[in-house]
Amino acid sequence: MTRPLSVAVAGLGTVGAGVLTLLRDNADIVTARAGRPIAVTAVSARDRTRDRGVALSGLHWYDDPVALATDPRVDVVVELIGGSEGPARALVQAALAAGKPVVSANKALLAVHGAELADLAERHEVTLAFEAAVAGGIPAIKALREGLSANRISRVAGILTGTCNYILTVMREHGREFADVLADAQKLGYAEADPAFDIDGIDAAHKLAILAALAFGRPVAFDDVYVEGIRNVSALDIAFADELGYRIKLLGIARQTEAGIEARVHPCMIPMAAPIALVDGVFNAVVAEADFAGRVMLQGRGAGAGPTASAVVADLIDIARGRATPVWGAASGALSDVPSLPMSSHVGAYYLRLMVVDRPGVIADVTAVLRDHGISLESMLQRGRSPGEAVPIVMVTHDTNEAAMRVALSLIAELDTVLEAPAMIRIEAG
Repeated sequence: MTRPLSVAVAGLGTVGAGVLTLLRDNADIVTARAGRPIAVTAVSARDRTRDRGVALSGLHWYDDPVALATDPRVDVVVELIGGSEGPARALVQAALAAGKPVVSANKALLAVHGAELADLAERHEVTLAFEAAVAGGIPAIKALREGLSANRISRVAGILTGTCNYILTVMREHGREFADVLADAQKLGYAEADPAFDIDGIDAAHKLAILAALAFGRPVAFDDVYVEGIRNVSALDIAFADELGYRIKLLGIARQTEAGIEARVHPCMIPMAAPIALVDGVFNAVVAEADFAGRVMLQGRGAGAGPTASAVVADLIDIARGRATPVWGAASGALSDVPSLPMSSHVGAYYLRLMVVDRPGVIADVTAVLRDHGISLESMLQRGRSPGEAVPIVMVTHDTNEAAMRVALSLIAELDTVLEAPAMIRIEAG
């Protein structure tokens, strides 16, 4: 029998334990598809005493994960530590420099240091694979880098965090406010004790930076991604969205224009008829628009032991078979240097909600500001009358420039009849 592929796993949390379980439970399928057995022979984690629900006897244990890179018995290193710095980065650098292929689920590491690591992998002629870094078990990386490799991709977008999608879904279905639903999500394990990484959009931005690099054949550029989370989305906005025929989702969107590439993460209003608007709960989805293949959408569970382990092992099977693809789809010398565009250059439609004092002239004052900045309205909602009291006014604009919108909103916020900062959500086709 062909010698097994010897794998070292650094990080034995939920995903690490899932990888060991999958390789053992599906050993026959994995062996048939890899052409040889795949066996974990070495591991590294911070706590040797913790029960991870999977047998670890007989495995070489390293307290220092970087030592896995120099173990001559190890063929491939799997990095599941997480984080863009520290031992995760040191391990991946050491393994690539030692000529060992690396499989990683670390979106932060790839988003922040992907260009450097891709260059290191190319110089040492080894694979750096990361299917598990974006959207869990959804094969989004393979779809962009391999399945659509003959296409020019104009846009890639997605629901890239199950935590935010779950929160927004529950807010819509039950009319509850953000803080209450977040607290429940933490109790259920859908949100971390410190949820900022998810709810402020950073996690989604890491994933979008990776997808954009693959879609447009350029070095990863995380610092150029505009990021806005869901803290300010209210139950009132979700109710108005429903009345207007929209769903609110946190989307990551990257689009190529004649001027360059825009990459942004923020709440969006999407028409209810759009397929991605129907993706609810903890599910993720990725949509790509390609010149010959057309519109392609993938959806599934974006996190968890099973889906993420599935993606890790898929990369291991490729390595066992000797299948290799450049990290960003093309050799570094063939990558594009197309510029990134600032968020201020974005053009689109906007939803605006104002809380104003109900008295004559309020709407005239607001629309005058919008008019002076070249912003025209498609529709407006005002429910009931409460003279002298606070009432909501909702406006939907035609396509306009982000920079003009921001200036107009700052002036509207200064009107004495406007009682709080205007709510603004961008409208997308889906």
